[in-house]
Amino acid sequence: MDTPPPPEQPTPPADASTSETAGQTREPTIHLDQFLKTCGVATGGQAKLLIQGGEVTVNGERETRRRRQLRINDEVELDGVVYVVALG
Repeated sequence: MDTPPPPEQPTPPADASTSETAGQTREPTIHLDQFLKTCGVATGGQAKLLIQGGEVTVNGERETRRRRQLRINDEVELDGVVYVVALG
C-alpha cells in the first residue's frame, strides 16, 4: 500500500523577518499584577484591586488590565512612586 506524500509546508515570503524563524529569544515580559507583587508593594489580591480601581499607570497612562504585559524600561506608577521594569 502506497503512503501519500507529506503535505507541502508553506514558504515564508522573501521579505519576512528571520528573527522568529531563526529561533531567537523574545523580549522578556511580566504581567502588571505580577510586577506589583514582585516589587513588594501589594499582594495578588491587593494588586488586582489597585489595578482595576484605576490607581496604577503604565508609561503615564492609566491601566486597568491586570495581565498587561510589561517590558524592560516600562514605568509603573502607584501612589506617586515610579517603578521601572528591569527584567533579566
